[in-house]
Amino acid sequence: MRVVVAGIGIAGFSCADALLERGADVVVIDGKDGPDQRNRAQILEVLGARVVLGDGETLPDADLLVVSPGLPPSAPVIQAAQAQDMPVWGELELAWRVRDPEGAPWLFVTGTNGKTTTTLMLASMLRAAGLRTDAVGNIGVSLVATVMDPQPHDVLAVEVGAPQLPFIHTVSPHSAVCLNVAEDHVDFFGSFQAYRDAKARVYERTQVACVYNSQDPATMTMVEQAEVVEGCRAIGFTLGVPARSEVGVVDDILADRAFLDERETHALELATLADIRPAVPHQIANALAAAALARSYGIDPRHVRDGLRSFTPAAHRIAEVGSVDGVLYIDDSKATNAHAADMSLRAYDPVVWIAGGLAKGQTFDDLVQRHAKRLRAVVLLTLCGDTHRMYPSKWSAPRTLVQCKRWCAQQRGSPARGTQCCWPPVAPPGTCSPITPSGARRSPQPSQIWTPRADVHHRPSVAKPPAQRCRLRRLASAAGR
Repeated sequence: MRVVVAGIGIAGFSCADALLERGADVVVIDGKDGPDQRNRAQILEVLGARVVLGDGETLPDADLLVVSPGLPPSAPVIQAAQAQDMPVWGELELAWRVRDPEGAPWLFVTGTNGKTTTTLMLASMLRAAGLRTDAVGNIGVSLVATVMDPQPHDVLAVEVGAPQLPFIHTVSPHSAVCLNVAEDHVDFFGSFQAYRDAKARVYERTQVACVYNSQDPATMTMVEQAEVVEGCRAIGFTLGVPARSEVGVVDDILADRAFLDERETHALELATLADIRPAVPHQIANALAAAALARSYGIDPRHVRDGLRSFTPAAHRIAEVGSVDGVLYIDDSKATNAHAADMSLRAYDPVVWIAGGLAKGQTFDDLVQRHAKRLRAVVLLTLCGDTHRMYPSKWSAPRTLVQCKRWCAQQRGSPARGTQCCWPPVAPPGTCSPITPSGARRSPQPSQIWTPRADVHHRPSVAKPPAQRCRLRRLASAAGR
């Protein structure tokens, strides 16, 4: 079979490698021609592939196109394949087809926000039960490479991003969850409806449990409209008291009224809020979703609890960096859209909000007005062109906007120089100061953007030179400290 693989990143490289191992005639194309692409190309050429760099739009003759998740459905190479009635597969579809049919079941996790945390929580619960598992997929570990591993897994926790879903055709997960749906990736899909429709595909052909957010009607509608395997159940998760076929919270207990025979009148204790770190609302919701998936796979309640206790949050997700002069610093720099920032800001009061990045077409009026009473100030790290989107002048609250003009002028320069004069002055003791960017440059690997920025941003808050302290005091006075 002649196969074109579009993209030579982590997913594309693994797809090409797996296809070569199966004896396919493989051509890999990529629009970029940098050092990373050339290094991967050299390896694939040694293995027998033909690689074309610098042209990701021309479709070579082939029987099948396999696309990396970084390519939008509107990409010219995909449009060309569809015009020829050539099958188009994504990474998930290829992984499903090359896996051992008797191999590990897949537990899918998607949603606008919370995917990585929920996937890692789920993997922790599965490990606590003694199962060989990994957190794979959109989390940065190729699913194709995982299913080709000669050491078999018992079950896989699979993070699924919306860009991975348009080109699945036969994938049938054991269970799946969509945590929430909010406007994001509109630039990728062309509209919010197209993005929502892609997310909904996570439930297609689900075998055991479609888990949805009872407090997000859109996810419930997705489940109602999904074509699933006969006998598959709909299971809700809620921050309130669970109804039948839900998991939820009773006082400080995570309770299961879904996966027990006496669910009409009884509930099982899975864990307590003290087992979740930090026990803020969106983290509790993530834990409930992970618990529902684990329970659908037959994981005992004590292993759900043990998994939560041993879980270590991923970097840059509501991580406590430290406390300086009574101010708690929170790194939530993976919150790169308005919905994620909203969840983060709800967790703390009062707040000095450190925001920035590119707006990606989003507006933030409702977000700021919703949290105006808890926002003591906003520290804005953004390119000059996006300032009006991130903080329109018509907003009357919060009381202080501190824009890092030096970084704005440099645009792509080191943000540390611009941030040294920003947030501590408007944060009295008892304040939480989270980095929740809200906007960010879209990238197939966002961690390459926000990981170094968040690490740099926190350093100036620990040690401040005398001259800087003077500037901070003047800014503090202006903020009404």
